[in-house]
Amino acid sequence: MNFNAEQFTATQQANLNVAAGLSQSAFAGFERLVELNMAAGKAAVGESFANMQALMGAKSPQELMAVQAALVQPAFEKSVSYGRHLTDIANSTGAEFTKAVEGKMAESEQAVKSLIETSLKNAPAGSDAAVAVIKTAFEASQSAAETLKKVAKQAADSAEASVKAATAQAEASVKAAMSKAKAKA
Repeated sequence: MNFNAEQFTATQQANLNVAAGLSQSAFAGFERLVELNMAAGKAAVGESFANMQALMGAKSPQELMAVQAALVQPAFEKSVSYGRHLTDIANSTGAEFTKAVEGKMAESEQAVKSLIETSLKNAPAGSDAAVAVIKTAFEASQSAAETLKKVAKQAADSAEASVKAATAQAEASVKAAMSKAKAKA
C-alpha cells in the first residue's frame, strides 16, 4: 500500500472535521444545560417568593402545615422534570459522541483491514501458513471488538433502564407518601 501526502492530508482533514463537529455538539449540549439551569433558577426565585408569601399568610399552625404540604408536590414534580431534561441533554449529547466515535472506529477498522489485505497479497511465496495465521488473528480481533461493542451497548442500555426504573419508583413512593399525608390532613 502506497501512502502519500494527499492521503495523509485527507485523513487529517477528516479527523479535524470530526473534532470540530464533536466540539459543536459539546457546546450545544452545554448551551442546553445552561438554558435549563437559567430557566430553573429563574423559576425557583419567583416561586420561592410566592411560597414564602403563602407560608407567611398562614394564620394557624394547621394552615401552615397545609400550605407546606401543598408546596411539596409541585417542588417534587419540578425536580423530576428537571432530572428528565438533564438526562435528555446528557443522552442526546452522548449519542452524538457515540455515533461519531463508532463512525471513526469503523473507518479505522476498514483502513487496517485494507492495509492487512494489501500487505498479505504482496507476501513472499511460501508464507501461506503465516498469512493464514495473520488473517485468523485479525478476524478474531474483529470478532472480539464486535462482541465488546455489543456488551458495552447492552450495559449502557441496562444502566439507562435502571435509572428510569429507579426514578419511576421514587416518584411513585413520593406520590404515595403525599397521598397519605393529604389524607391525614
